[in-house]
Amino acid sequence: MDIFKAFTLESAHRLPNVPAGHKCARVHGHSFRVEIHVRGPVDDRLGWVMDFADLKEAFEPLFQQLDHRYLNDVPGLENPTSEHLARWIWRELEPRLPQLSRVVVHETCTSGAIYEGVESTVSGRNRG
Repeated sequence: MDIFKAFTLESAHRLPNVPAGHKCARVHGHSFRVEIHVRGPVDDRLGWVMDFADLKEAFEPLFQQLDHRYLNDVPGLENPTSEHLARWIWRELEPRLPQLSRVVVHETCTSGAIYEGVESTVSGRNRG
C-alpha cells in the first residue's frame, strides 16, 4: 500500500544554467506542492501503513529549510530545478523515512517532477 502527505512550499529560485535570455534565469517564485509517498504493509491492528503525523514530522526539518527561502542558497540546490529538488528531498529524507517510495514536486499546476530513487541518464531534451 502507498500513502502520501502533501506539503506546500513558498520558495524563490533562479536557474543558473539555462540559455541566456531564458525566463527562468530571472529570480521568481513558486508555490511548490510536494508529495511524500511511503510504501508498506497495512498494519492489521492499527489499519495504516504509518501515522500521517509521523510522515509530517519526518519532513518538517526539510520544510523549514525550503519554505520561504531562496532555494539557490540551500546547499545542494544551487541549480534548483524541480528534478533536482525532488532528488534532494529524497536524499535528505530517505535516511529518516526508509519506507519512502516517491517524491513528487509540482512546480506549477501543470508541471513537475517525480523521483523514485532511481537515476536515469537522458539528456538534451527541451523543457516546455
